[in-house]
Amino acid sequence: MSEIGLRERKKRRMYRDVSETAIRLFLERGFDAVSVAEVAAAAEISKPTLFRYFPSKEDLVLYRIVDHEDETARIVAGADAPPLDALRRHFLDGLERCDPVSGLNDHPAVLAFHGLLYGTPSLVARAYAHLERSEAALAEVLGGDLDARLAAGQIVAVQRVLAMDNWRRIAGGESVAEVRADAVAAAERAFRRLAAGLPHLA
Repeated sequence: MSEIGLRERKKRRMYRDVSETAIRLFLERGFDAVSVAEVAAAAEISKPTLFRYFPSKEDLVLYRIVDHEDETARIVAGADAPPLDALRRHFLDGLERCDPVSGLNDHPAVLAFHGLLYGTPSLVARAYAHLERSEAALAEVLGGDLDARLAAGQIVAVQRVLAMDNWRRIAGGESVAEVRADAVAAAERAFRRLAAGLPHLA
């Protein structure tokens, strides 16, 4: 392993460890009840070091989903099928795997994280910024013009609404087994409607 590779691995481990420490504290005591200084102390780093890695308190939580920010764009860019076909297959695969991003996951740790994320106003606001960057990355892959931006906005919105509906049902007490068939049917229906409205991407 090269020295650059080693440094990169250490950096990623630092990001992950500090983020997980923060999320544990936020879940135990509430997001607003834990200070950045307390997170830094628990992670055994200084507050200035923490801010070098995470510019804001919210970033400590959003780091867990940062890898998904350009996921939709990567799927389209690497696909050998039309964009909507590739994204439909990917979303359905996510439902099959119970990928937390699909909302169809009832593991207690996943439900707790989503409860923290969607139950904290400042985190919800930052999550929308995450979605905007996801839209921008997808729009760039689709051509970068206004039509591409409009299409990207629709696609990302559809995926978000599908995932949120799954999460709300499971958070309300339903099991994955109870929600799965409806989740698959809803995804198929939603992507058919996208294809009807965006035939050049289907």
